[in-house]
Amino acid sequence: MASIKQLETKTSGGNISVSGQTSGEARVEVYIHGNNGWGEGLSKEEIQKRLDEQFDLTVAVEGGTLKAIARHKEHFDNWNHSLSISFRIYVPESVSSEVHTSGGNISLSDLSGTENFGTSGGNMSIAHLTGKIDGSTSGGNVTISDSKNDIDLRTSGGNMHATHCEGTIRMGTSGGNLVLEDVKGDIHATTSGGQVEGQDIAGELRTSTSGGNIHLGNLSCSLSASTSGGSIDVDLKTMGKYLDLSNSGGNISVAMPQGLGMSLTVSGERVHTSKLENFSGDIDKHSIAGTMNGGGIPVKVRGSGGNVELSFR
Repeated sequence: MASIKQLETKTSGGNISVSGQTSGEARVEVYIHGNNGWGEGLSKEEIQKRLDEQFDLTVAVEGGTLKAIARHKEHFDNWNHSLSISFRIYVPESVSSEVHTSGGNISLSDLSGTENFGTSGGNMSIAHLTGKIDGSTSGGNVTISDSKNDIDLRTSGGNMHATHCEGTIRMGTSGGNLVLEDVKGDIHATTSGGQVEGQDIAGELRTSTSGGNIHLGNLSCSLSASTSGGSIDVDLKTMGKYLDLSNSGGNISVAMPQGLGMSLTVSGERVHTSKLENFSGDIDKHSIAGTMNGGGIPVKVRGSGGNVELSFR
């Protein structure tokens, strides 16, 4: 088991699951199914015959690399009777991996190496990874939990959900929603059309959406957030180094702690605020420009087409 340092696994249509373990032998389980319900009730001999006709299947250890690869034969074209091959793989937790499937789901857990993985259409589920995490899917949802260090995840159309994660975190979706819960570190999370929701975030968060709402609560972070069409609702438990909010069409609501030195630059169709403590500067119904408690943390809020409400507690 200890001699395996790398994992390379590929399949053209099935799912791939990789689990790290601290003891025991590495092993690969191969699951074969028929596409579109084809293949049910076939004998083992017939499945083996079709497998030999359709695929080049490799399960082997070569120079410290465990390989589990299923490729269609070069001239195979009988897709109506094609098989689907999935892998369930158990390896040492320190293994680094290359994991790819053209249509299935990917599940990774309890690994601490460098993990690169991708699927053309399936979902990705990641848990208890520590290391460099780099994954993408063209259409599926992405969930990650209890992972840390260097996280970079992308989907072209699905939703993304991160829970109990820490480190450098990059998450991007072209059309889905983003949910962040109990995350800490340098976080950059973007969506082109969905909602952004977050709770219990620390460190630095930069987030944006082209059309959805942004709702963030119980924050202890520096924050940059923008949307072109939705509303922004932010509740900061403690302030970070800066606050920068921008909205081209909707309203902005911000709750912040009292007693801090802030430098305010706020504008909107209408600006509403509770009493500004030790304020010096200019204020009217459309803008606030000045300092609280002698100035300090830059607070920039721009509501180009909506109202802005500031509250302090």
